[in-house]
Amino acid sequence: MLVESPPEQRAETASALPGRRAIRAAGLLVSLAVLVLVALASIAVGAKELSLGQVWHGLFDASGTYADTVVSDRLSRTLLGLLAGAALGLAGAVLQALTRNPLADPGLLGLNAGASAAVVTAITFFGVTSLSGYVWFAFCGAAAVGAVVWFLGGRRGATPVRLVLAGTAISAALYGYLQAVMILDDAALGRMRFWTVGSLSSGSDEAVMQVVPFLVVGSVLALLLARPLNAMGMGDDTAKALGADLNRTRALSMLVATMLSGAATAACGPIVFVGLMVPHVVRSFTGPDQRWILPYAAVLSPVLLLGADVLGRVVARPAELQVGIVTAIIGGPVFILLVRRRRTAQL
Repeated sequence: MLVESPPEQRAETASALPGRRAIRAAGLLVSLAVLVLVALASIAVGAKELSLGQVWHGLFDASGTYADTVVSDRLSRTLLGLLAGAALGLAGAVLQALTRNPLADPGLLGLNAGASAAVVTAITFFGVTSLSGYVWFAFCGAAAVGAVVWFLGGRRGATPVRLVLAGTAISAALYGYLQAVMILDDAALGRMRFWTVGSLSSGSDEAVMQVVPFLVVGSVLALLLARPLNAMGMGDDTAKALGADLNRTRALSMLVATMLSGAATAACGPIVFVGLMVPHVVRSFTGPDQRWILPYAAVLSPVLLLGADVLGRVVARPAELQVGIVTAIIGGPVFILLVRRRRTAQL
């Protein structure tokens, strides 16, 4: 028997919704302001110490002494960090909603492994050495693995459990292949060692322009999936009753995650924990509504990625620590904390 809420309680809940939306919208604006500050810090701070005046002249004087350092290096890697961070955050949020697993990330379905294996193949067997050459191999590798996972997961009958199992199995096989090739080919090991840890140092106008179309299209599609993913979060039967097309939503979610994580991995290498941590943290204060989780993840993920990149450039001066290493150092303890909190909540 259903018990209807008293009219006073329903009125109170309805009146609280606009206030809750206003708080979330204000929080999103604050997050955007933080992102702007972190992006400015990424331009102003680097392994090479420059004053604010030198940075200013480097930005607006193309013939100046510091133009190459500020524009060609810092500005390009900041733009790449903004794009890649947003892509990883959105991909992680979509995959967590798709698999109904709050600890999922792009690596769970083998997308990072596919990109990495494709780059190793390009370097070892085709002699590709430049980013402009292997960026397409990386993207195609992620796309191919996404298609295989979808096929093995049951295609139209795909379920979250089947997709995760298929992705885990393919990841194990591909990482075994990757390690075998790198051990047998010293040249490939030397060329791959920086890419495999994840870095924004390869950021250039060329790299940014190559991945922009995929990131823009993938981001728009991810935001459009918010309502269907909300319906799927309530269970398959409820989602069908609400009119959601489960097969189409799952297929589009796989496509979006592949497009976003594949492009980001192609440009920066496999950067871990960004797509896992940020959506999980965002969900703690937005609730399960993907209409808020996705925009927040798109804004706060670049904050984490660029902040980690700035930290890596400062702590190891005059050299720099790759951003993939910094996010792994930060993400490991955070991941353990998230798992412990989830286990405690289940108990």
